[in-house]
Amino acid sequence: MDQLLSDLASRCSTLLNDRPGPEGRKAVADLLSGILADPAKVDALVPPSTSERELLYQDAEQGFCILAHVYDSPKISSPHDHGPSWAIYAQARGQTEMTDFEIVSQAAQDTAGTVRATRTYQLRPGDAHVYNEGDLHAPRRNGPTALIRIEGMDMTKVKRLRYETV
Repeated sequence: MDQLLSDLASRCSTLLNDRPGPEGRKAVADLLSGILADPAKVDALVPPSTSERELLYQDAEQGFCILAHVYDSPKISSPHDHGPSWAIYAQARGQTEMTDFEIVSQAAQDTAGTVRATRTYQLRPGDAHVYNEGDLHAPRRNGPTALIRIEGMDMTKVKRLRYETV
């Protein structure tokens, strides 16, 4: 692990340990905004050769994961939350249009829930946004983009409910 990633992981761990919950997550988002303001640090953390999802670090004690994402072409995601976890999206390059949603009807394991859009906004390089447990959102990328995302746990091991827009 290179020094920049090692320092980021250590600082995230300290912030999340010292300030558990939304306050610590906001502090991590602020930290990411500062790091992503430096193009050299962006290139070090998210080189153009990065795939759509690369796990950079998983904290052995707290379980949070630091991921890098590069999208070479447009990509639209369905409305989703992060199940029992939280996530921080930090835009590195390009722009992501993010839409937040509210639940109209609750999802179940075998039935998609329905949601209604409440707000749409742009994430630009250096922007970092916290999505706490249960926050429904959907990213839309109209061109090449790159981001750092921190999840409260390894989401590849979590089954999430499905949602459809009404």
